Amino acid sequence: MLDIIYQDEWLVAVNKPSGWLVHRSWLDRHETRIAMQTVRDQIGQHVFTVHRLDKPTSGVLLMGLSSEVGRLLSQQFEQRQIQKRYHAVVRGWLEGEDLLDYPLLEEQDKIADKFTTQDKLPQEAITHYRSLATVEMPVAVGRYSTARYSLIELEPQTGRKHQLRRHMAHLRHPIIGDSRHGDLRQNRGAAEHFGCQRLMLHASQLSLIHPITGATLRLRADLDTTWTNMLSQFGWRGLLSDIEPVTAEQSD
Repeated sequence: MLDIIYQDEWLVAVNKPSGWLVHRSWLDRHETRIAMQTVRDQIGQHVFTVHRLDKPTSGVLLMGLSSEVGRLLSQQFEQRQIQKRYHAVVRGWLEGEDLLDYPLLEEQDKIADKFTTQDKLPQEAITHYRSLATVEMPVAVGRYSTARYSLIELEPQTGRKHQLRRHMAHLRHPIIGDSRHGDLRQNRGAAEHFGCQRLMLHASQLSLIHPITGATLRLRADLDTTWTNMLSQFGWRGLLSDIEPVTAEQSD
């Protein structure tokens, strides 16, 4: 069962866990955790995907309940009418905020894209980032006796493949748990010392205009236990209060 964030007669949004595929893929044909099929079975009707989240990324996943609504939602994504907000834990101290305008070459799969043109120009890629907190932990990772981390908020203005992961790596502040673009030594350290076994990237919120009713929707996805445990260990609890699940301790 997936956590349904919002549902009406036209669309449904769920909180996709890290490690789940959005839809079946022959590139990962042995994976059985498929969000699209699970939601279909859970609500008893067909769903139509309108955007994607990488397998290791958690958070808001929006689907249409008809092909027409799916088309309208897809158009909103393509025309950049939907505001996407993510949160991430990255290596090192990243302070302040900025708009990163750094074009990216199209990232291709070695198998699926082996016959496509390889000499394409870089594509526009823009991300606004803002630092929310920093911490230095007394654990040795690599050659240093302490490890530094930052909690950041990310709002992609474009939707390139792995854009946020690649932009953070470009800034030399890779996202913790990123096995493809990150720092493997830092990933091992986070797993060993803080129990972090996933990519620390969460699609926290989608803001959009309902394609049928015209109402403003703000869809938020709660954090999982890996996230809440890391926030507690780093002294960051309460900084993401809108999406931190309320516990008995917090509600007193």
